Parts: sequence; C-alpha cells; structure tokens
Amino acid sequence: MFHVLTSSAPAAGGMGGTLIMLVLMFAVFYFLLIRPENKRKKEAEQMRSSIRNGDKITTIGGIVGTVVDIKEDSIVIETSADQVRVELAKWGVSSNDTATANAQAEAKKAQEAKAKARAAKKAEKNNR
Repeated sequence: MFHVLTSSAPAAGGMGGTLIMLVLMFAVFYFLLIRPENKRKKEAEQMRSSIRNGDKITTIGGIVGTVVDIKEDSIVIETSADQVRVELAKWGVSSNDTATANAQAEAKKAQEAKAKARAAKKAEKNNR
C-alpha cells in the first residue's frame, strides 16, 4: 500500500533557536576577535603618538634606529653609526624600545620595593 508523506512545518521554536544561536555567535566573535583587535590598535596608536626624540624604535620592516625628528605623520630616524637618516610613516613603527625598557625598569623597581616591604613586614612580625 501507499503511504502518504506529509511535510510538517518547522516549529515556531526553531526560528527563535536559530536567532539565539546567531546572536550568541556574534557575541563570541565580538569578545574573542573584534574587541581584542580594537584594543591592540588603540595601544599601537597610543605608542606611536608617545614617541619622542632620542627614543630607540623598531619598524614593521625590522629597521632599528633612533628618532631624530618627528613630523605630523612621519618620523626621521638614524639607523647606524654612519648617521644614515631615513624618513618613515608613523604607522610603520612596530615598537618603542626605549619606552619598553623604561616600563620594564619601573616594573622591576616596583617589584623590588614590594619585596622589601614584605621583608620588613616579616622582620617586624618576627621581632614581636
């Protein structure tokens, strides 16, 4: 005998579930991809705007030099003992090595101060 196949319409909850999954996927993409990337861009822009004369920098292409002059959208660096000067766009700066070294020195000083404070507190506690 023949069986009649009937198609049932999708349940009303199916459309809501799909919508919830799309919103959930967008939220995951936002927090894992978009937000961290925007944060990195903001930090890079802040680093580039804080460059000063005398800072040692590294470019995206790997050129290392000392900043000699700063203009609106570009910087001039000296790249060697021969005093070769190169003008670069600010967006081409990868890292400010001087600022990084200063930040590391500050962190080390803070860590040493914290260790001294702990040692003093421990010595005071032992003297009681």
